[in-house]
Amino acid sequence: MVSLTRINCARSLWKGPNLASFSLSLSNASKDRPPIKTQERSCTILPSFVGYFMFIFALFLTFRLRFLVHNGKDYVNVLVTEDMVGHKLGEFSPTRKKYSKWIFSWFLSF
Repeated sequence: MVSLTRINCARSLWKGPNLASFSLSLSNASKDRPPIKTQERSCTILPSFVGYFMFIFALFLTFRLRFLVHNGKDYVNVLVTEDMVGHKLGEFSPTRKKYSKWIFSWFLSF
């Protein structure tokens, strides 16, 4: 258990994972709840952020938490899945635009 914790959090064990204050009130996630707006890019995604499944009238309903993570200019919508556990919120909100080669060649043509 200690080695799994060590892999998932990049900090020392006595410090624990970097969590935000909103992580305490995540137990009541619902489909109608608005996304959680945060600027904490260094917050570690925990398994409790993934949500839960409900079985109602032969239907499986999934309630996953949604975050609006600040990337320096605006807020990016992040839907937490099982594969994201152990990563940081900031990894899923890119801060830089993708490089486009055709724009560079267009500038060189002058």
